[in-house]
Amino acid sequence: MASTDKKLSPVEGIKDESNYLRGNLANEMVDGTDHFSKESIQLIKHFGMYQQDDRDARAASRAAGGSGKEYIMMIRTRLPAGLLTSKQLMEELDLCDELGNGTLRITSRQATQFHGIHKDNVRTLMQRMKGVGLTTLGACGDVNRNVMCCPAPFKNNELHSQIQDMSFQLADHFAPKTGAYREIFLQDPETGEKEKVDTGETIEPIYGKHYLPRKFKMGICLPEDNCIDVYTQDLGMIAVHEDGKIVGYNILVGGGMGRTPSADKTYPALGMKLTYVSPEDLIGVCEAIVKVQRDFGNREDRKVARLKYTVRNMGLPEFKKKVEEYFGRELPEPHPSDVTDFDDHKGWSEQGDGKWFYGLNVENGRIADNETHSLKTAIREICTTLEPGIQFTGHQDIIFSDIAESDKPKLEEILRKHKVVLTEEISNTLRWSMACVAWPTCGLSITESERALPGMVDDLEKEVEKLGLSGERFTMRMTGCPNGCARPYNSDIGLVGRAKEKYTMFLGGRLLGNRLSYIYKDMVPADEVVPELVKVLTVFKEQRTAGESLGDFCDRLGQEKLLEATGG
Repeated sequence: MASTDKKLSPVEGIKDESNYLRGNLANEMVDGTDHFSKESIQLIKHFGMYQQDDRDARAASRAAGGSGKEYIMMIRTRLPAGLLTSKQLMEELDLCDELGNGTLRITSRQATQFHGIHKDNVRTLMQRMKGVGLTTLGACGDVNRNVMCCPAPFKNNELHSQIQDMSFQLADHFAPKTGAYREIFLQDPETGEKEKVDTGETIEPIYGKHYLPRKFKMGICLPEDNCIDVYTQDLGMIAVHEDGKIVGYNILVGGGMGRTPSADKTYPALGMKLTYVSPEDLIGVCEAIVKVQRDFGNREDRKVARLKYTVRNMGLPEFKKKVEEYFGRELPEPHPSDVTDFDDHKGWSEQGDGKWFYGLNVENGRIADNETHSLKTAIREICTTLEPGIQFTGHQDIIFSDIAESDKPKLEEILRKHKVVLTEEISNTLRWSMACVAWPTCGLSITESERALPGMVDDLEKEVEKLGLSGERFTMRMTGCPNGCARPYNSDIGLVGRAKEKYTMFLGGRLLGNRLSYIYKDMVPADEVVPELVKVLTVFKEQRTAGESLGDFCDRLGQEKLLEATGG
């Protein structure tokens, strides 16, 4: 950790005294309480876990005369490129039924989340995950998190397999090396059966004793398919290819969505091109970037501790010099290649090897059975009968791969039997929408998101159809707070929780993901969101240029002119 005369944040002190994330977790796992201490809450994040309070359940408890919080754990799986097997997904579905709230959620970073896990079931869940080759280590916390990558299972060239393989290499290279995960969560305290336990001083060759100042996110894409929003990553990689082979990577640094409206020092940002490196040098350059952030990131104020602030405070040229110093040689200028399109990989696609894959829209990533459809049951049947490969996308959807052509009708039959709407039958409004979890379990959420967006989408898609704009592609993303987990600040339409049932409306981003939006209106009541968007869409239809997208139109007009045109 870089020396400083300033007072470090309390979290830095917790990490410093934790003995490489161990802290008092071993004792707290068996202390008979339903929650972790204030210090341990910061440590468990590194093992893929957040302690939450179900505010719906708390309210019901208090109404019945009870008191106190309703503690539950959210546990996240680390899945590089969103890849797993049918067997692994079946185990996750079993665990969400047996130990969680009966639902599994696909995240906006291609991972999965369990909700409603009680503290005394944490160890069981992690051990069973290990039994099918999965882990939660490093899914959260002040380390590199899940490495995003285009998950499309194309076999007609080596591009997708090359970048997917690289995402696994990066995930392994930057995984925390501490033995705390094995010691605390994977050994059985009753039988004494233990995982291999480290002896002597733990060494974190990349992170050091204090890990990173804040969370860190990586992602890899192809120029023609920015399905992982590469510009929103702390460290983004655009694979440059020639004749079916990856020849290098453009490196972007300093992306990140989180902001605090009351703090002008915080802001969303997109990555900036730093350099172009060969595939052989990629991991080494990424390590140098992570180490510069480790040593020069802000450890006094966690609000401005992400890499985006380090890069902009140092200036990109000075940051690059420091990366070159850590890497050991000068780095070239970026390659002219850039992102040009975004494929959500939904519907049927031929893989290139005679088999097919099917991308299914999963509204806001929630895998559940309810009164309208039985998605979870349908997925179980597909995994049992067809045993496809499984890929999760950065838009919270699922891909079933390696489907024989003769089995395509069978897959659709299973989905229809369980009343799951096929991708081909949904509107573009729904297809390009995404929301974070928010209320009632996320402690940061100010208002609803996942539970609010579906109704808004239903209302908006009717208006879009009336306007004759059903063929338009525009991204609409909602978050319950300004942290921006669903990446609302670079989408065509962004809705960010501002106060109870009120949102800040952002416009002017774009589906391609390489432009930030602007605040169009603040404090918009929930019931006025769709009417406000209808005004914008009406003006868009009347004044757009030929082929102009909604995001490009809003960006061209800007806030002042758009407000004037809509009667603001």
